[in-house]
Amino acid sequence: MTHQDYMTLALELAARGKGFTSPNPMVGAVVVKDEKIVGKGWHEKAGGPHAEVNAIDDAGSKASGGTIYVTLEPCNHHGRTPPCTEKILAAGIRHVVMAMQDPNPDVSGGGADYLSRHGVSVTTGVCEAAARRLNEAFIKFITTKQPFVTLKTAATLDGRVATRTGDSRWVTGELSRGYVHELRHENDAILVGINTVKADDPSLTTRLTDRVGKDPVRMVLDTHLSIPENTKLLQIPCGADTVIITGNSADTQKRAAILKSGVRIIEADLDSHGRIDLKALMIRLGQMEITSLLIEGGARVAASALRANIVDKINYFYAPKILGADDGVPMCSGPGPALMRDSIDVKNIRIRQFDADIMIEGYL
Repeated sequence: MTHQDYMTLALELAARGKGFTSPNPMVGAVVVKDEKIVGKGWHEKAGGPHAEVNAIDDAGSKASGGTIYVTLEPCNHHGRTPPCTEKILAAGIRHVVMAMQDPNPDVSGGGADYLSRHGVSVTTGVCEAAARRLNEAFIKFITTKQPFVTLKTAATLDGRVATRTGDSRWVTGELSRGYVHELRHENDAILVGINTVKADDPSLTTRLTDRVGKDPVRMVLDTHLSIPENTKLLQIPCGADTVIITGNSADTQKRAAILKSGVRIIEADLDSHGRIDLKALMIRLGQMEITSLLIEGGARVAASALRANIVDKINYFYAPKILGADDGVPMCSGPGPALMRDSIDVKNIRIRQFDADIMIEGYL
C-alpha cells in the first residue's frame, strides 16, 4: 500500500466522527509497522481522546518503530486532552505522515516542528485536498471565528420550491430528503425563517434510518417574535437548543411565555431594511461556538443569505418536475442583479443523483 492508500483509510476513519466532534476537527489515524496496519483510530467526540491516541492504544507495543498516518497535524498543546506529540514520542513512532498542517494560526506547524526536533521524520501534504474538504467547516471557523454556511434548497426543474398555494410536500424524493437529514446531523445548527415555520410547521430534527443522529441547534429568524406558540419547534423535544432570533421590539409578554418553554431568545442587530443583519449574526454565532450552519428555510431567507455574502457552499436539489407557470414560490425572492455578469459564480461543482433527483453541490 502507498502513502495515499493509508491516508485514504485514515480519512475514512475521520469521517466517522461527523456530527460529533465540533468544535474540534474530524481526525483519523492509522499506525503501520512493517507494511502492516497495526492500529486504527479516530476522534470520536469533542472532549474524548484524539485520533492518534486511539490508534496508538489500538496498536499497543507494535507502534514502536512504526509510522502513523494522521489526517491533521498532531497537537502540541494542552487542551481538553494532553498533547498528541508526547503520545507519539512515548510510543516510539519514528515517522509521522500527515495530510495537512493545523489551520489554527496560533498552533500551525508547532506539532510538526516539535516532532522533528525530537528525531521523528515528518511528511506532510498527503491527500491534503481531501483532508481540507473534510474539515472545511473547522478550517473556516478556526481562521475567521465564524461558521461555515451551507445553503440547501429543493426545487422543480423550473426553479419553484412550492406551488402558488404554498404546497411543497414533496418536491424531492425520499432519498434526497434522507440526505438532508445527513446534512442536519453534520451541522451544528439549522436556520429557517418565520415564514417557513408558519407555512410548514417543521420539527427541524435529525432522523437517520441506520443510526442515531445528532439534532442541530434549531434557529428561527423572527424579527417581530410572531412565532405561533403551538408550533412544533416549541412543543417537540429536541436533542439540542432551540433559538429564536428576534429584534429588540418583540412583545415582552410573548417573550416571557416562550422562555418558559425552555426556548432561548436572542436579540440581533437589524439592517437598514429592518431585517435581521445576517453578517452580524454570523459573528454572534461564532461566539456561541457554532462552527457550521445549514440554512434550509424559505425564498426570502435564501436570497438574504446570498445578498449578505455569508454562504460558503450550496446543496441545490432538483426534482424532475415542472410546474409550468410563474406563480409558484421561487427559490429566491426579492431584487436581483441587473446584469448577468453580476451573478454569483459557483465553483468546484459536484453532482450527485438520488433516484430521479439531482443534487448540485458547489462553493461560492
